[in-house]
Amino acid sequence: MGREEEEEQRQSNATEDRPVRVYADGIYDLFHYGHARSLEQAKKLFPNTYLLVGCCNDELTHKYKGKTVMNEQERYESLRHCKWVDEVIPDAPWVITPEFLDKHQIDYVAHDSLPYADASGAGKDVYEYVKSIGKFKETKRTAGISTSDIIMRIIKDYNKYVMRNLARGYSRKDLGVSYVKEKRLRVNMGIERLREKVKRQREKVGEKIQTVAKTAGMHRNLWVENADRLIAGFLEMFEERCHKMGTKIRDRIQEQLIGQQTRGFLIDKEGNDVEGYDYSEESSEDEESYSEGDEENGNK
Repeated sequence: MGREEEEEQRQSNATEDRPVRVYADGIYDLFHYGHARSLEQAKKLFPNTYLLVGCCNDELTHKYKGKTVMNEQERYESLRHCKWVDEVIPDAPWVITPEFLDKHQIDYVAHDSLPYADASGAGKDVYEYVKSIGKFKETKRTAGISTSDIIMRIIKDYNKYVMRNLARGYSRKDLGVSYVKEKRLRVNMGIERLREKVKRQREKVGEKIQTVAKTAGMHRNLWVENADRLIAGFLEMFEERCHKMGTKIRDRIQEQLIGQQTRGFLIDKEGNDVEGYDYSEESSEDEESYSEGDEENGNK
């Protein structure tokens, strides 16, 4: 039986007889969802996993990595409140040793696969030993979030956070700022409050303008609807009056033609020459007199 087969058999036996003991370690400063996701991956490496999480103390961390925002007790307590963690191991070693693995009966160590420089000088990678004996399990980092990123955000907006805490009642000594800086920041706070006040006033004016605009829009729409009805009514009335006027003109012309034909018949009966008589001139004079009469009566 080869080494890989033996490892698979041991893993199977461990899963059946007891939970697989997986160890993950770190600093876990400003505990965030990136930390939680890596621990979730470690917890889900096997169907039955007991997850131990080691956290280095302040002395070791400050020596090899630098100052933390949270102290060791705060970091331990943050881990204890993560639902994926079964046990927290305080004062965890910087480099994992065989003795540490045996002491805690650790089957596998979970971490991202990137080499983590060993600042203590013991090696190039703090996980060099567990990788060499086949007890290393890889987890994936969560992009877009890290303790360093959060710290950089705070540094970038440092003055805003100081101003916020001054407004909450912290003293300049609590915040570690000089007398001059405190005064300058308080002036900035006053300017910022003034800007906010102006902004609120603009928003109120904008709301009033919107209200007036909406009201005006309603009146305008109502006017347009009424105007459409008035125009339609006028056109209907105009067409009706034009039809009546056209009917009257046609009747009048017919009456004139009948009268002309009657007069022509009487003249012809008396023996006069009717061929030279011009009826059109008389008809046009009658039409002109009718048109002038209509204009005087206000007809169109």
